[in-house]
Amino acid sequence: MIVLHAAIAILAVVLLIIVLGVDPVISLVIGSLYLGLAGGLGFEGTLTAIVEGFGGIMAEVGLLIGFGVLMGSLLFAMQALQRLVALLLRVLGATRLPYAMAAVMTSLFPSIYVDVQLVLGSPLARSAAPQLGRNGLGMMGGALTAGILVGYVFVIPGLGTISIAGLLDIPLATMLLYGLPIGIVTALLTVLVYGLLLARGFWNPDTDEHASEALLEEEALAEQRAEEMDGDDARSVPSLFVSLLPVLVPLVMIAFGAIAEAAGFSNDVIAFLGNPVLALFLGLLGAYVLARRTLGRGATDESLSKGFDTTGQILLVTGVGGSLGAVIGETALADVLGGLFSADAGLPVFLIILLAWLVAAVLHLAIGSISVAAIAASGIISPILGELDVAPVIVGLAIGAGALFALQVNSNFFWMFQSLLGVSTSGALKALTFVTALASVVALPLIMALSLVV
Repeated sequence: MIVLHAAIAILAVVLLIIVLGVDPVISLVIGSLYLGLAGGLGFEGTLTAIVEGFGGIMAEVGLLIGFGVLMGSLLFAMQALQRLVALLLRVLGATRLPYAMAAVMTSLFPSIYVDVQLVLGSPLARSAAPQLGRNGLGMMGGALTAGILVGYVFVIPGLGTISIAGLLDIPLATMLLYGLPIGIVTALLTVLVYGLLLARGFWNPDTDEHASEALLEEEALAEQRAEEMDGDDARSVPSLFVSLLPVLVPLVMIAFGAIAEAAGFSNDVIAFLGNPVLALFLGLLGAYVLARRTLGRGATDESLSKGFDTTGQILLVTGVGGSLGAVIGETALADVLGGLFSADAGLPVFLIILLAWLVAAVLHLAIGSISVAAIAASGIISPILGELDVAPVIVGLAIGAGALFALQVNSNFFWMFQSLLGVSTSGALKALTFVTALASVVALPLIMALSLVV
């Protein structure tokens, strides 16, 4: 019976979001309340599980999400990513740029706020597209998709990655150690396969491309802002390397802490410096100092305000995902799922990975949000994770890959992508929906191969 109640709760969440357009935060709380009461936790027990689940996940990832959003907002204002990709275009040329963009977006800019990356990257993708020929916009759009969203689910500090790690109790250093190479290889292979399909006629500029007047106006404004920064304030703009330090330094600190722990030479100081909270805070502090020097106090405060406006909803969605996981953990559903997934039931590791991927993929198809799908799937699986004969990080990566599957029209990101890239709905279905499905499938065998050595 508890399985039926769980199915009803999850279906109710999906229908509330998709059919009635209810916010994911409200929908997840309603689903948690129903499951707790129907599962026999009682009124007080249900509320206690929801509150403690929310508090637990906030203790794990709350500061990380807040710091990441604010840092991304400041980097956006300083145009760090624009200058980086412009440099890559000059150095690598147009042919290699899609691969470079995908790799850089995945490894160096796994922004918690993916809309920032989309806004930053789309004009650069459009400007480089003509140099790639007839399929240029399709190719750059697919590379942008792979770079942004693969990093979002595999690489710290992507929101999907942090949420999965927090809900499954995976150390962020461990998630970075394995997620970074999986993310980079997945992004590059996805761009390669997608490019081969474009060469065989997959993209049709006549039907897949459509630049609106609003897009042209946005490009004009962006050029004007760039000219202003190159004018009177040019002397105050830091070098590209310095602009990237707020991202590079935290990644190096976290990676060094992970290596030190694995190699057995870690101590209290190294553990302190490698702590992800401290690392991201120092990145935020560095971005703030650079922004104050580059943009002035007013523009810096404006950028931070935009970041603060974004942080609240992200924290709430993440927190109530933890609440759903806590409620599931308090019901008998954990025992039922444990029997289904456990090695005692004869379930091979590869099948466990496939099931974790499938749960997240189905949730994403239904809900239309990568982060909500990742959070919900992690909440479902986390109570029985200890009974599975597979490393938690492998399960986390499988969930991330599944949550990436086929981002489509029920996501606001889809419509942002269409308008900012200047593509039609069919173009967005190819450069975004198909590419995310391709990346999700490409990552699956890589994760299975990794499970053989982890």
